[in-house]
Amino acid sequence: MIRLRNLENGQATAEYALVLVAAAIVAIALITWASTTDMLPSFFNSVMSKVISLADGV
Repeated sequence: MIRLRNLENGQATAEYALVLVAAAIVAIALITWASTTDMLPSFFNSVMSKVISLADGV
């Protein structure tokens, strides 16, 4: 039983590493997309305009 438990610990570590690699790939793809399109700055500007208009109304 102890040997099986040790193998499972190694498998969990490998799974965590794969999740981190997948998250890094998604982040790189998102950064690449955001740097090549104008959607992100326009979205940010519209959000800030809403926040400012709500703050002025208070």
